[in-house]
Amino acid sequence: MPRARTVLRAKLGEWRAKQAAAEAAELVLSELVTNALRVPVPSDRMVGVRISCRERGGLLRLEVSDAGEGRPEVRQPGDFDVTGRGLLLVDAVADRWGVDNRPAGIGKTVWAELVVPGIVPAPPETEVAAVTVRPGQSVRVWGAWRTVRSVRSERYASGGLAVVIGLGEGPALRLPAAEPVTVRGGWKAGGGRLAGAPDGVRSIAVRRRQ
Repeated sequence: MPRARTVLRAKLGEWRAKQAAAEAAELVLSELVTNALRVPVPSDRMVGVRISCRERGGLLRLEVSDAGEGRPEVRQPGDFDVTGRGLLLVDAVADRWGVDNRPAGIGKTVWAELVVPGIVPAPPETEVAAVTVRPGQSVRVWGAWRTVRSVRSERYASGGLAVVIGLGEGPALRLPAAEPVTVRGGWKAGGGRLAGAPDGVRSIAVRRRQ
């Protein structure tokens, strides 16, 4: 549980979510994870948590997967009940929520979506060959992101192909064409745009207590 909250806080800070939205998201995630950890399954089964931001200024999606059967339902606990209010809170705070069967295994995924105005997710990161880098992308070098201003190719004296990447800051990079580099900007290795890729995704596993 603490790990899931820590990851969520880190991602929402990176995505510049406001304090009220971050607190609401943390409450929803805490309730979903708590419910999943209470599901009766073998002790070696872990709970999966996925945090994604689908669009700028828009939709935060929280998913919690477990190996249990059945589908959770909103309950109306009595005044003296100490449990059973988790989904009531999720239903009240989230803009919508639901349950899906896991497509490639047993169990289910309970998800919740919250509209988070002003959120600015980081663009997706992709590892590509240097020869496929394009101007306008960003590359990660020297521990920081640098904007690509120009890309040209040239031959090494040995005959191999090199790529010279001009950056907005610092000296140009001269790399072998096949050298892997990490880029932002939505291009895949073949040079085409990545269609439908979410702006930011973070997945973790929460281990059950023995």
